[in-house]
Amino acid sequence: MGTSRYATGGDGRGSHLAKTLAKLPNVEVAYVCDVDQRHIAYAREEVGKIVKSGTPPKGVGDFRRILDDKDVDALVVATPDHWHAPAAILGCAAGKHVYVEKPCCHNAHEGEMLVAAAKKLDRHVQHGTQRRTWPAMREAVERLRAGDIGRVIHARCFYYSNRATIGTGKLMPAPAELDWPLWQGPAPRREFKDNYLHYTWHWFWNWGTGELGNNGVHFIDQARWGLGVEYPTRIAFTGGKFRYQDDQETPDMGDVSFEFGDKLLTWEYRSWSAKAPMEPDYDVLFAGEKGFMALRGGSYSIHDLKGKKIADGTGESSDSNHLNNFIQTIRGDAKLHAPIDEGYKSALLCNLGNVSYRVGRVVNFDPNARRITGDNEAAALWQRQYEPGWEPKV
Repeated sequence: MGTSRYATGGDGRGSHLAKTLAKLPNVEVAYVCDVDQRHIAYAREEVGKIVKSGTPPKGVGDFRRILDDKDVDALVVATPDHWHAPAAILGCAAGKHVYVEKPCCHNAHEGEMLVAAAKKLDRHVQHGTQRRTWPAMREAVERLRAGDIGRVIHARCFYYSNRATIGTGKLMPAPAELDWPLWQGPAPRREFKDNYLHYTWHWFWNWGTGELGNNGVHFIDQARWGLGVEYPTRIAFTGGKFRYQDDQETPDMGDVSFEFGDKLLTWEYRSWSAKAPMEPDYDVLFAGEKGFMALRGGSYSIHDLKGKKIADGTGESSDSNHLNNFIQTIRGDAKLHAPIDEGYKSALLCNLGNVSYRVGRVVNFDPNARRITGDNEAAALWQRQYEPGWEPKV
């Protein structure tokens, strides 16, 4: 296969992915897209520095224009969460393969739709949980499968971040360079406030999935992968918003647990304080009948029941290999390391954890029916309300 043509976003994560793709062999970043004209200019300039021709990619404000270009092989979706599944579904419908950032869905229903679209339209959809491609992480999971710590029963994850308050927003006209209606897209419309963009949207339910979907999904995906589990039976979130009196709607600290029959997955986080020196120095800890495994960044270590280290491993930990795996799969030379059906299972845990928080109680889940049971209020959060005319369809 010759040079493959891709289209990606222009903001922080999007420009990073565009630059990473542009460095790979036989890959052309044909477009960068953003609803903020300032981001388009930046991304075009940065990618233009990398490409051999020196010609920057085209810049567009509405990604739907890209879908009409039959020479584009794939769409890279690096938008706010509320756009992930709807944009990816539209990409599949246009015949494009899709790389979609985590979490792949704002709610469980549209995640199901994305999985169905990829299957129905026979499209390769890679989820942005890149740790599944990191060599040491793949080796670590192989060792768990081989029984190096015996039967794995518990996985614990941790995340800490020293985030500042977002303050109290003021209504104001959106910046002239920003297409605010298109930024909102499928989400019900809100008037613009000065504390919504360009990162703090994460903490508003209309667009974001909180810290659980923002960073928790990475470690929860690793934990679920290592445990070898799919759908939970019980979900419990304890925590809330404690640090600042501001506009943030999502919790800023908490613990969430997921029961999988005879296995347990837990995630602990605090978004308003850095990790203390005495807190865990690892991202994920697996506890088995014969020992423990700790994951730290792109490395792992295995310990016996007394804590003695008996093995370890390390390796590359960038996005490049994950994107290359996506490209090689499109070319028929590989299989996706994070296919959307697996990505959805991990994003679903984040969705369910948020549901438990929002209803304030334990949520029960039927892993066979793949539905919340016995709680109509919680079940109502399985999907969202869309701006009329923007509902995703398969």
